[in-house]
Amino acid sequence: MNKAQLIAEIQKILGKDATKTCAETALNAVLDAIKAGVKKNKKLQLIGFGTFSVVDRKARMGINPKTKEKIKIKACKAIKFKPGSDFKAK
Repeated sequence: MNKAQLIAEIQKILGKDATKTCAETALNAVLDAIKAGVKKNKKLQLIGFGTFSVVDRKARMGINPKTKEKIKIKACKAIKFKPGSDFKAK
């Protein structure tokens, strides 16, 4: 499912009075709130759905698949999602 299909599904769930623009605005608002929550608190927990959290990845050595040359991959932060029990059950 891509973003356009997700917007169409949200529109269907909201009912016949909802427009595509309304559904897109709702989706964008939720995604922006998730991003802001993770950035501010390093963790966002939605009971029944899952938990978004920031994890630190250490620097490591990797291999360029084309040249087989060893390269150093810098340390970085990444977002991790752990699904909740209700989400796993479905």
